Amino acid sequence: MQVLLPRSAKASSLIAGTALLLLASPAIAGNDPTPNPGDTTWMLTSSLLVLMMSIPGLALFYGGLVRTKNMLSILSQTFAIVALVGVIWSLYGYSVAFGDGGSLSPYIGGLNKIFLKGVTGSSLAPTFTPGHVIPEYAFMVFQMTFAMITPALIIGAFAERMKFSAILLFVLLWVTVIYFPVAHWVWGIADPNALVDAATQLAAAKTDVEKAAAQAKLDGINASVGWLAAKGALDFAGGTVVHINAGIAGLVGAIMVGRRVGFGRESFAPHSLTMSMIGASLLWVGWFGFNAGSNLEANGTTALAFVNTMVATAAATLSWMVAEWILKGKPSLLGMITGAVAGLVAVTPASGYAGPMGAIVLGLAVSPICVFFVDVVKKAVGYDDALDVFGVHCIGGITGALATGILVNPELGGIGITDYTNLTDYTGVYNLVTQLKAQGIAVAATLIWSGVGSAIIYKLVDLIVGLRPAADQEREGLDITDHGERAYNY
Repeated sequence: MQVLLPRSAKASSLIAGTALLLLASPAIAGNDPTPNPGDTTWMLTSSLLVLMMSIPGLALFYGGLVRTKNMLSILSQTFAIVALVGVIWSLYGYSVAFGDGGSLSPYIGGLNKIFLKGVTGSSLAPTFTPGHVIPEYAFMVFQMTFAMITPALIIGAFAERMKFSAILLFVLLWVTVIYFPVAHWVWGIADPNALVDAATQLAAAKTDVEKAAAQAKLDGINASVGWLAAKGALDFAGGTVVHINAGIAGLVGAIMVGRRVGFGRESFAPHSLTMSMIGASLLWVGWFGFNAGSNLEANGTTALAFVNTMVATAAATLSWMVAEWILKGKPSLLGMITGAVAGLVAVTPASGYAGPMGAIVLGLAVSPICVFFVDVVKKAVGYDDALDVFGVHCIGGITGALATGILVNPELGGIGITDYTNLTDYTGVYNLVTQLKAQGIAVAATLIWSGVGSAIIYKLVDLIVGLRPAADQEREGLDITDHGERAYNY
């Protein structure tokens, strides 16, 4: 049996790997490991936490930031996206992202798990510790929650001005064409069980024939990983796959859909910062499942990712507050909760790789960078990214992705690179230039694929159902024109 899985606290330097998608190997069947109840419980709990990030967390965070007449539309869009992607993931998304793609494995998963074929209560998925496994259902549903929240992040960029039908069609096409392949590229790493097994056979080989067979087995494993993982890209929990991916799609959408009616002339002040603060708080709590859950086990690395998530977010909150205090004379609640989200975004790819001090530095650094794009670049260029999806998620994701290549350095408190073929202690060789190059390639590939692909999808959706409502409908508000309801009956 083969299972494709992702996300890791460690990465094989030989396959250049990190992050998620593990190809389960015969080693699993041979060793017949049993899932640890604690690991299974943690993964199911993490799945609940990530779901909470979308509904109600993101829905309330975004909803409070729009005007009253569009609050219900944001809630409806987020809720519908979560439901839609959950079904798509079960039908074919899991297979396309984490199935066996055969000769196309470096670029896309296959259809061997379509309709969850072969996924049962007894099928297993490997973790990042050789010999450890979790139930495949636990892995499948955990990854489902990531697929749910990623397209929901995009809608903040064109909030208050895109038709409900257009959003649903866009999300259906976007997750299929953009999200599933990118998840495979980055998180398509080899199962540690398979690597250790092949490396053990190679070390024990005595004849040339035995050595050739073992090396061929090892080469076959390496050939099947995602192409960005093979280049050494590190992404513990979704800096590229989730945040850069969604952020650039949001920017393209904001530009192609166009500015809101009245942009630059009317007030677009948030109608309820109270709701947004509640939503941001739920995001912060849920993010522990997002980051710490990505280790697929409950162990020391899980605790490291948990701590890094806590301290980086706290640092980014303070950093944004101070930056705004200096620039505008007052520290705002909106600035603090936005800074918290920026910190969460930036630490996501580094959460299982950096040390706590590195995470704090990352949190302190990311907010001023995002403030510059939110307050300076956006105004200078003139695009209407309503809820700063690009300025926070894409820019914060790029910052975190590149910083991961630095902060993983053991000399800076990071965990270092893992090489499962080094049977002594699994320690790999870290090289700053090599790692930063790999991170840069992953960032550029995600920006290009999602940016260009999203533009094509937006255009296609516009031709089929149209992207925007009529101007008078937009003025009335999407709550009434799309849903025939109001968020508040007063």
